[in-house]
Amino acid sequence: MAKAARRKPMSEINVVPYIDVMLVLLVIFMVAAPLMTQGIKVDLPEAVSGPLEVTDDEPMLVVSVKADGSYYINLGEAEEAVSLGEIGMKAGKVIAANPGIKVFVEGDKNLAYGTIIDLMNTLQAAGAKSVGLITQPPRT
Repeated sequence: MAKAARRKPMSEINVVPYIDVMLVLLVIFMVAAPLMTQGIKVDLPEAVSGPLEVTDDEPMLVVSVKADGSYYINLGEAEEAVSLGEIGMKAGKVIAANPGIKVFVEGDKNLAYGTIIDLMNTLQAAGAKSVGLITQPPRT
């Protein structure tokens, strides 16, 4: 009877449930990561150009134009089409608050040339010193 009362403490930890939880979380994050990209879906033109040196702490303003000519501005709001005049007003406020902000235009490759030029003129009138164009590298 004395032997049954003196059990040795078990010094092993069963890690199998932790491994199961970790694998489930891994699958969830692998599936969810591609869905977390933000922005407007635009079919960018292909061009050979060097990458820009942009750090995460640098402010950046991106204005997108879809193939149907609708304008979008990335101000943390819901994806909602805005007019060209509204783009100028909102961009002017952002540029006035942060004069060193980089301004980029992301336009669909099927857009008319004049649409992008009108947008760039509006952004420069709003106070943007320079406006960059976003492209994607050519497929090889």
